[in-house]
Amino acid sequence: MAGPVGTSTAYTASAAPGASYGRALGLLASLFFMWGFITVINGTLLPHLRSVFELSYFQAALIESVWFIAYFFASIPSAKLIERIGYQKSLVVGLLIMAAGALGMILAASIPSYGVTLVMLFVIASGITLLQVAANPYVTVLGSPRTASSRLNLVQAMNSAGTMLAPLFGAYLILGRSKGGTAEAGTVLTQAERLADAQSVVLPYALVAIVLVVLAIIIARFPLPAMGSATSRIAKADRKNHSLWKHRNLVFGIPAIFIYLIAEIGVGNLFVNFVSRPDIGNMTTEQAGRYLTFLWGGMMIGRFAGSAIMQKVAADKVLAFFSIGAFIVMSITVVTTGHVAMWSLILVGLFHSIMFPTIFTLGIKGLGPLTEEGSGLLIMAIAGGALVAVQGWLADEYGLQLSFVLTAICELYILFYALWGSKPTNAFPDEAAADPQ
Repeated sequence: MAGPVGTSTAYTASAAPGASYGRALGLLASLFFMWGFITVINGTLLPHLRSVFELSYFQAALIESVWFIAYFFASIPSAKLIERIGYQKSLVVGLLIMAAGALGMILAASIPSYGVTLVMLFVIASGITLLQVAANPYVTVLGSPRTASSRLNLVQAMNSAGTMLAPLFGAYLILGRSKGGTAEAGTVLTQAERLADAQSVVLPYALVAIVLVVLAIIIARFPLPAMGSATSRIAKADRKNHSLWKHRNLVFGIPAIFIYLIAEIGVGNLFVNFVSRPDIGNMTTEQAGRYLTFLWGGMMIGRFAGSAIMQKVAADKVLAFFSIGAFIVMSITVVTTGHVAMWSLILVGLFHSIMFPTIFTLGIKGLGPLTEEGSGLLIMAIAGGALVAVQGWLADEYGLQLSFVLTAICELYILFYALWGSKPTNAFPDEAAADPQ
């Protein structure tokens, strides 16, 4: 299942020592913003589609599962495309694939069709996968290995900025313009009202498609720094002498990414439905969608703070602290009601903030020339978000609030990884990596 990521390696971008990569990182940050924005649009889209198509929690969660299944199937083809046409062209292709999927969402709304919606979300997610396969390891190696976690957390903060603004965008242009989004809980919509609600996704996805095309044009014309020989894959003859599975931090990092995505996406998807309940927030889904901004805003703040903290404190220690905090607030969410339960669920965004970028950088630490394949496996593990359907099933069978027990259990594995699983074994020496800064 290993898929090489042709644009990454353990070695830093030593092809141009002393070069400044600020402008390149700034442009890459815009990509992180856009895929964060589009991913979280689903958080407001799910309750909307539940109303339009009269879906169960499981069927609604299946929408998100299709999104993350794309990571599993598209990661290896993405890596091969990057090897064939290069890093910069692949970014452009990824953005155009996302734009095509966004336009397809307009078609799905016009029919309207639950099946076409699933297909178009898969297309959008495949485009994001192409960006993820290249951009995450690229940012990790674009500078000193010592500050890799700090650097990736910094640009991931822009991803969180996108996730913070997306709920406002979705709540206003999707939920706020639909009968289902503004009606009181328990209101039954007529067939005509559901058809009218389906049309409310046309304008937001048209705007998203336009922005993606413009960004693709900008990146196509931007002089991204060439990574040179530092990005070359290890020769086949040499590769036989090394094994990914001798690196503990990667072996336990793959399930850590997989399990973390179950926690993050489960919270984001079920947040609106949970907060709008009479015994929790007692509000409409439109109002609850606005509170989702605080959840993702906490992730943005946490990543900025985490980036600064990791300049001084070891990344694994920071990860351990944040995982403990996440477990505590999720436990409070499960056993309380009212605004205490609502705000404890919002706080988990702060503690989730640094998890993905920190696990990723810890997972590829010390892999040396094997980083390409290790990065590919870690990106494929994002498919763990597809198992959010399990939480949807738990919500249907045992209640929405109790389903968050699954999230709390996920936090405990992240703690295990931080304390023991992330310790490198058989690591290549750091001095193999040059520091261009």
